[in-house]
Amino acid sequence: MRPITTPITLQGQYAALEPLSMEHHDALCDAVRDGELWELWYTNVASPERMHADIERRLGSWEAGSMLPWAVRDQVSGKVVGMTTFMNIDAKNQRVEIGSTWYARSVQRTPLNTECKLLLLKHAFETLECIAVELRTSFFNLQSRRAIERLGAKPDGILRNHMRMANGTLRDTCVYSILPHEWPAVKCNLEFKLVSRS
Repeated sequence: MRPITTPITLQGQYAALEPLSMEHHDALCDAVRDGELWELWYTNVASPERMHADIERRLGSWEAGSMLPWAVRDQVSGKVVGMTTFMNIDAKNQRVEIGSTWYARSVQRTPLNTECKLLLLKHAFETLECIAVELRTSFFNLQSRRAIERLGAKPDGILRNHMRMANGTLRDTCVYSILPHEWPAVKCNLEFKLVSRS
């Protein structure tokens, strides 16, 4: 079985997930300016000035075995438009969380996001044989919560006062998961969404 943290490129029609490297820095700075995503108080998206440190953090977590980070490339424009990761990796129990994800505003609510989740979940369940995939978001991030629920993920609960945000507020985190026996229906749903939107 392939180790969870082994870098791999995942390719689709709309999106390509490339193993993150510092070579993506400038393109990611451009992407995060599309929507000024770091201004959303309930998220932890790096500003252009903090992008170098964020990439270093993600790569450090990868070296420590707790994260597998990707840069997201739009297959249509060829541009890098965001980042995503497997994080909080529990290799022993074959569990991962899909998180630390952000996309430039111009590609939000497009087939790219749907296909990214399809590629990540397919890799998790069909290649890595994970027993669960988690997704987490802020209680106040209603757009993200709706998107996670549209995937077919089920709510596990809310972690109260889960983390302190950059502005000092305490975040309640909504936790969702998908299990292996749910994956075939979730996969069918995502593939249907892609066909119906193309």
